[in-house]
Amino acid sequence: MIFPISDYLDLTQTAHASLFDGLENPWLVLPLISPYLKTNLQPLNEGKALGQPYISDQVYIGQGTVIGNGATINGPAWIGSNCEIRSGCYIRENVIVGDNVVLGNSCEFKNCIIFNGAQIPHFSYVGDSIVGYRAHLAAGVILSNMRLDQKPVCISTPDGSIETGLRKFGAVVGDHAEIGCNSVLSPGSIIGRCSLIYPGTQWRGVLAANSIARLRQQIDIIHRRG
Repeated sequence: MIFPISDYLDLTQTAHASLFDGLENPWLVLPLISPYLKTNLQPLNEGKALGQPYISDQVYIGQGTVIGNGATINGPAWIGSNCEIRSGCYIRENVIVGDNVVLGNSCEFKNCIIFNGAQIPHFSYVGDSIVGYRAHLAAGVILSNMRLDQKPVCISTPDGSIETGLRKFGAVVGDHAEIGCNSVLSPGSIIGRCSLIYPGTQWRGVLAANSIARLRQQIDIIHRRG
C-alpha cells in the first residue's frame, strides 16, 4: 500500500522538497535527513537571539527568526526565516524547519521536517516525524517515535499492518491538520490533510483527510461525603 506524498504534504511549502524525490511513502525521507544536512548545510545565523540561547556551530538560521532566551539548538539544524523559537525549546540533531514556524517552550525536536507555517507552541515532543504546512499541535501533543518492545514500526490499517523498516518513526501530520491538547500519536501514525483529533486522544494508525477523530468519555459525578 502506498501513501502518496502529495496527498499529505504540499512540497511547495518547504525549501527542501528535493529530499522527497523518488520516494513512494513520506516516512522514507526520515533516514535521508542526516546525510542531506551533512551535504547541504552551510552554518549561518541571520536571526536574532534574545538573552542567552545556545546555538551550536552546525546551524543555519534565516532572516527574521527570533531565538528566545534559554533555547537550545544542538544541530545539525536548518531553520528558515521569520520563525519564533521560544524560550526553553530544545532542538536536537537533524531538524529541518521551514519559514514562519513557531516552536514553543518545553518542546523537543529530533530528526524531523517541519513545513512552513506549522505551529508547535507548547510542551510537545516531535521525534522522527513530518509536520505539514500550517499544521498545529496543541499543548502537550506527543508524537511517539518508538515501540515499547523496540521492534520496527508498523502502520496499522484496516487491511493489515504495513512494515516501514524503521526502528524509529513517529508520525506524518498532513497539511492543516489539528491535533488537540495532550493527545498522543503512537509510532507509525498517518494523519490526513485538514483532519482534526480531539484533545486527550490516544491515536494509532491512519486517519483519512478531512476527518475528525472524536474522543468521548463518560464522567460520573457522585456525592462527596465528609
